[in-house]
Amino acid sequence: MQAAAQAQPNIALVKYWGKQDIKRNVPATPSLSITLDALWARTTVRFSEENERDSLSINGITDPSQLQRVTAALDRLRRLSGETNYADVSSTTNFPVSAGLASSAAGFAALVTAGCSALGADLSAQDRSRLARASSASAARSVFGGFVELQTEQPDPAAQPLLAETEWPLNVAVIVTSTRAKQTSSTAGMNQSARASVFYDAWVDSAPRDFADARRAVLHQDFQMLADISEANCLKMHAVMLSTQPALMYWNGATVEVILRVRDLRARGIPAFFTIDAGPQVKIVSLPGHRAAIEQAVRDTPGVVDIIHSSLGAGARLLGG
Repeated sequence: MQAAAQAQPNIALVKYWGKQDIKRNVPATPSLSITLDALWARTTVRFSEENERDSLSINGITDPSQLQRVTAALDRLRRLSGETNYADVSSTTNFPVSAGLASSAAGFAALVTAGCSALGADLSAQDRSRLARASSASAARSVFGGFVELQTEQPDPAAQPLLAETEWPLNVAVIVTSTRAKQTSSTAGMNQSARASVFYDAWVDSAPRDFADARRAVLHQDFQMLADISEANCLKMHAVMLSTQPALMYWNGATVEVILRVRDLRARGIPAFFTIDAGPQVKIVSLPGHRAAIEQAVRDTPGVVDIIHSSLGAGARLLGG
């Protein structure tokens, strides 16, 4: 029993940082994201009675550090289907993993999609989103394409599509400033912030308003409003990280320099804004037609390793063959 699936990373414009329910992996705050087209994770899941245990390889390398999370995801699928065999999981990506580029989101959305198909489990997209969220909350959003929301009022929430990628085709430039894995994972970092940041409660309290305003901006396709909310929300999240004891510093020098260059772009009339997740990479979101200007503005920044241009993309789907 085998299937393969592809999923794309998503970039949260209104972010979550912290859990309201650690056991069920439910975020403390609602979030709104865009799914990217240019980056992908492709995952094959093969269940076999010959397997003595679950196994995992990422880009051809065995990864014991992630195996426990993958086995937990497979266990949830096995309970749903009655399957008892172990699985070989093989995943490849075209972007750095564990570096602040939502590799877990893409990977677990692809894993759940492929695993359900391999086991013949005909689940709705919302049910697959719930399963993906149990492993990585942001993976719930990568099940869908375009603009996606994940609200948190329900005890077992699923992401929902808000606006299709074709209805408001924004561009994203992913500015890679490091390919090294981050020292503190997102899960460990947000749990640490909830315990030891004086700003954490204010962050949680302000999140619903940011989410509602960003949602309205998307539905009205108001780029300036979305830009203002996204940048402010991003900086608030990093303020929580920096105020955690000990401080969580995910940025590097190039991160700051790229932020300043985005501000220069705006001063010259280029409609663009930045957002940054738990890592040093900067994502520049813009209206179509400004790729060359953005490339020119940031390509000579010291510390920039790569620039990946992307449009908005589709959600997780099965691969043939």
